[in-house]
Amino acid sequence: MISLPNILLAIFILSGISFFFGRKHSLAIVGGTKRAQELHSRPTYYGWLLALWCFIPAFIIFAAWGLFNDTIITSIVVRDLPASLQSLPSSRLELIINDIHNVVSGSFMGADKHPDIVAAAEHYKNLQSLGNIAMAVAVLCVAAGGLFIGYRKIVPEYRARNDVEHVLKIVLIICSTLAIFTTIGIVLSVLFEAIRFFHKVPLTDFLFGLDWSPQMAIRADQVGSSGAFGAIPVFAGTMLISAIAMFVAVPVGLMSAIYLSEYSDKKVRAVVKPVMEILAGVPTVVYGFFAALVVAPMFRGLGEAMGMDIASESAIAAGSVMGIMIIPFVSSLSDDAINAVPQSLREGSYGLGATKSETVRKVVLPAALPGIVGGILLAVSRAIGETMIVVMAAGLSANLTANPFQAVTTVTVQIVTLLIGDQEFDSPKTLAAFALGLVLFIITLVLNVIALYVVRKYREQYE
Repeated sequence: MISLPNILLAIFILSGISFFFGRKHSLAIVGGTKRAQELHSRPTYYGWLLALWCFIPAFIIFAAWGLFNDTIITSIVVRDLPASLQSLPSSRLELIINDIHNVVSGSFMGADKHPDIVAAAEHYKNLQSLGNIAMAVAVLCVAAGGLFIGYRKIVPEYRARNDVEHVLKIVLIICSTLAIFTTIGIVLSVLFEAIRFFHKVPLTDFLFGLDWSPQMAIRADQVGSSGAFGAIPVFAGTMLISAIAMFVAVPVGLMSAIYLSEYSDKKVRAVVKPVMEILAGVPTVVYGFFAALVVAPMFRGLGEAMGMDIASESAIAAGSVMGIMIIPFVSSLSDDAINAVPQSLREGSYGLGATKSETVRKVVLPAALPGIVGGILLAVSRAIGETMIVVMAAGLSANLTANPFQAVTTVTVQIVTLLIGDQEFDSPKTLAAFALGLVLFIITLVLNVIALYVVRKYREQYE
């Protein structure tokens, strides 16, 4: 069956064959491997050159058809619909088109299919099949043409390496540009929705309000029908849990990094470091279960034994487990920063009579401080963005409190809560999620910029 994945697979197979064919041909024109030095570039580059000539034109056609085939086929199908359907209002016509797509994909949920929709779906499938065949033929012809042109270019004097590296440079530029535009697109999408929210709720009420209750009532005469969108309790809960997490993660992570880098022998380091980094690969939902089933009951039991009232879902339980989760992050970045300190600094300190402890405290740590600070700030960004542990161990209550024994909530948890279920995308409740996301993005961006600034500024000083 001719389908888009099969055509893409065929392009890759043809490109692979072209690589070996180009490499073999380059050796053949100079008389074999023993005379390969007569070629301007290595034979591998001639193989890559032929593969690129085969792959790039064919892939461009494939990508163009993949992007626009649905639009083209849908427009043809709509044009061929009966006049009674074409005269429907645009909203009804869009529903008809959606039903046609559902029938084609096999996900039509209605009990009865209208005969015209079934006929249009068959027409769509026929056009799709015909288009795939035509596209496959076009791709093969273009790939063969590229193969022929590339083959003609292979001569001993041809600078294949220069052309291949030039193409790779263009590919890298395109990938970098796509990453930048993707980031810009994400930011703008959040920004525009946040601006719609601030048209409904004043910015000052959102940034400085002390009540967070975004649940909108169904009827206007119900209590709290207008909702409350003061974000301070949500951000206060985020800061509280993040502070507890960093209070756990920074000392343990930093001390373990110092031990592994400066005091442990290679055998201990080879075992302990990978074991610690396993913690970074544990899914956050597992940490959430650990916090809800083990840590939270443990804190509540300790509180009862000491006569203190600790909620079942508390900031200290979520923050402690989040800190455990971040330990490998702090430890790994600190370990890299400490190991990057030149050995000559340590030897100079020993030469002046300093002990190992004095060398670590007065030479190694100050020299590694930029990397350590940068790692800690990046870990803070990770803590602020964590969601699952908070949902399972800290609760959903937007309490404005500094007491770590009470239930609080965070920005990411509220974003998830606001977008769960069927929601109107023009209501303040839904749009509030984008406003929270925008402010959270600005906070994490500032933290990352500070981290990069610290690392770059002081790294130059010690290199």
